[in-house]
Amino acid sequence: MILDDFITITPTGLYCVYGDFYLDPQQPVTEAVVSHAHGDHAIGGSQNVYCTAATESFMKHRYRKFAAVDFHIKSYHQSFKINDVSITFYSAGHILGSAQVLMEYQGIKYLYTGDYKIEPDQTCEPFEFVKADILITESTFANPDTKHPSPIVEIEKLNETNSNIMLGAYALGKSQRIIQLLNQHCPDKNVMVHHSIMPFVKIYEDYGMRLGSYKMYDRKVMKNIQEHQVYIVPPMVFHSYHKAINVVRAFASGWKNLQQQNGISLYISDHADWNAILETIEKVAPQQVWTLHGDGTQLKDYYKDRMEVKILN
Repeated sequence: MILDDFITITPTGLYCVYGDFYLDPQQPVTEAVVSHAHGDHAIGGSQNVYCTAATESFMKHRYRKFAAVDFHIKSYHQSFKINDVSITFYSAGHILGSAQVLMEYQGIKYLYTGDYKIEPDQTCEPFEFVKADILITESTFANPDTKHPSPIVEIEKLNETNSNIMLGAYALGKSQRIIQLLNQHCPDKNVMVHHSIMPFVKIYEDYGMRLGSYKMYDRKVMKNIQEHQVYIVPPMVFHSYHKAINVVRAFASGWKNLQQQNGISLYISDHADWNAILETIEKVAPQQVWTLHGDGTQLKDYYKDRMEVKILN
């Protein structure tokens, strides 16, 4: 029997009362199952954190000694139990080490996707389709009007300008993907990286991800060479230098509002779009879909009279 209260939303985060643990809690807790290391899913300070090895590495860099009291590192496909709930991680394809969380209790399988994408990405493990009775999916871009373009077509736009480019990208995940895409599809570009991004790049390489060539940002190079330089910066730097001269601005994101007032639009997202969510639902073949992290209204309308879609947020 499907338990409607298997996962509930609390001020602390997603709570599983039957296992007495939280999924991606937003406050320190005793038992935290963490899908990936982005700050809106992974915070420091919990007692026990269950995650993949890469997620542990990123959290330890970001939160230092306050990352967790104890980490419990689990490989993909390795089942473990928290109280009476059996848990198994499967790759989510979002960033390196990102995991879907399959929870089994009283013969029912509940699959929490965390953030995910199903398109190929050479900088992280590919998404795995897993059968489940309940699919608890992010719905960040659950809109029929949203279709992410090919990341290759998008990155190749940068070949159309010889000018130096200031490229905004999230420090963890997006920046490493952009470095790899630039090396593969924009070979004439010299890639430079903001110092705050470099530790995450090194962790990626420690886990065997080959990103290609890049250098630490050099102000003299950007100033003296006015062509073919791409400087990758985190969002805070990108927005603080909104009047930067002698550069074309671009920001790698699926959000339209982040493309405004830039010289080049760069729609590269690490989330599932509408078609990807529908494909995931089809292949997971759940009895019900529960939505999170976005607006599930249009999914609910789409599956009306065919399948129950419950909006958790």
